Amino acid sequence: MKVVALAGGVGGAKLADGFALLNPSPTLTVIVNTGDDFELFGLQICPDLDTVCYNLAGLEEPETGWGRANENWETFHEVKYLGGPDWFRLGNKDLGTHLERTRRLKSGETLSQVTADFCRIWGIIPVIIPMSDDPIPTIVHTDRGALAFQDYFVKLRCEPQVTGFEYQGAEKAHPAPGIIEAINQADLVVICPSNPWVSIEPILAIPGIRRALEDQVVLAVSPIIGGEAVKGPVAKMYRELGIDPSAAAVAEHYRDLLTGFIMDQEDLDLVPEVEEISKGSFKVFTTGTWMKNRGDRVRVADHVLGFGQQLLEEV
Repeated sequence: MKVVALAGGVGGAKLADGFALLNPSPTLTVIVNTGDDFELFGLQICPDLDTVCYNLAGLEEPETGWGRANENWETFHEVKYLGGPDWFRLGNKDLGTHLERTRRLKSGETLSQVTADFCRIWGIIPVIIPMSDDPIPTIVHTDRGALAFQDYFVKLRCEPQVTGFEYQGAEKAHPAPGIIEAINQADLVVICPSNPWVSIEPILAIPGIRRALEDQVVLAVSPIIGGEAVKGPVAKMYRELGIDPSAAAVAEHYRDLLTGFIMDQEDLDLVPEVEEISKGSFKVFTTGTWMKNRGDRVRVADHVLGFGQQLLEEV
């Protein structure tokens, strides 16, 4: 089965890793959000892209799901001691990634070319593609004004109240090479349990991607369980936008794209509401979606592909 996954953040990285760990594993392409990319110390930092790559390479810090395992912090502590910015923690191993990425970008390589080469070196078999080689910074509109995503997310710890989002320059951007072809050739497209507003919408905002998805079998996995986010500020964002955070809200968010929707079994009581949202346009499936270890990742990925195979047989 040829699978395309849309991913960002730890939830997306975990499910993508689950697909890669399956035996037999699907032919997998992961399209990764780059709306949270930013520059610090003159370095190009790609948090979602690195989180996905580190997880699929087995290099991630297991406690957090992001950053590098067995990291060391001498450089960060020295910068802090000298009075430099300390709101975004960068470990020494992680710095190596940013230094080499930045060098290659300044030499004229594209982000997708650099990513492909890093994946080869790290031994990653699936194809990982940044959503675009063009910069598309996510701007979070809040009660404190318009904020760059990392300022909102890390520096201010998601404290400001959200009023909306902007994917700056998306309308003029292009999908990275290979994305449209991968979607067109896919048997199944999976929207991972990532934040719909700041991990998936930036991808969908790029001209051509949403249109390509409209012709495919698409299923989404809810990142909200029992009204709360598995990780991150997505539930808070929904509340501040006047939407009750729930798996049903996520289904409504993606409704026009979906062939199928997966929600945690804890939300079984919401199935009638989600089916009402669907009005027969997509199928609903419940299963355990928590991914606390690599075994969970494989189990969830297997259930997602099983449901996807069922959808394909019914199309």
